Amino acid sequence: MAKFEMDTEFIRTLAKLLEETNLGEIEMADGDRKIRVARPSVAAAPAAAPVVLAPAAVPAAALAAAAAGDLSTHPGAVKSPMVGTAYLSPEPGKPLFVSVGDKVAAGQTLLIIEAMKTFNPIKAPKAGTVAQVLIENGQPVEFGQPLMIVE
Repeated sequence: MAKFEMDTEFIRTLAKLLEETNLGEIEMADGDRKIRVARPSVAAAPAAAPVVLAPAAVPAAALAAAAAGDLSTHPGAVKSPMVGTAYLSPEPGKPLFVSVGDKVAAGQTLLIIEAMKTFNPIKAPKAGTVAQVLIENGQPVEFGQPLMIVE
């Protein structure tokens, strides 16, 4: 059986990243080396993040690259209030609610999230301009995930 080294500090850093971003799990790969860290589901009591390892941990540089793309702390981030499927238009074939560069008013619908067969409008928290759309149409989203940036 091949021996692999475990970087426990890197695992702790990934677990902290999960906590900060409210993600359910994170998986990183570098060639044939992979690591996956997952938090218990919402129904379970809060506990330390379980860890599943495959051959060896990924270098810390990969973590820095992943964290650089984290927009959840951006002041204009519009975050998902629920788990569901996000749609950028009211129905298939219809125009998008908003596009990058569009000016929006506070309370204007930006997208909808389907959860348990109910379509929930996600509204602009403030007036501004749509700077980024961070999701694809029909993409599953998690609670707290940044969906758009309105500046």
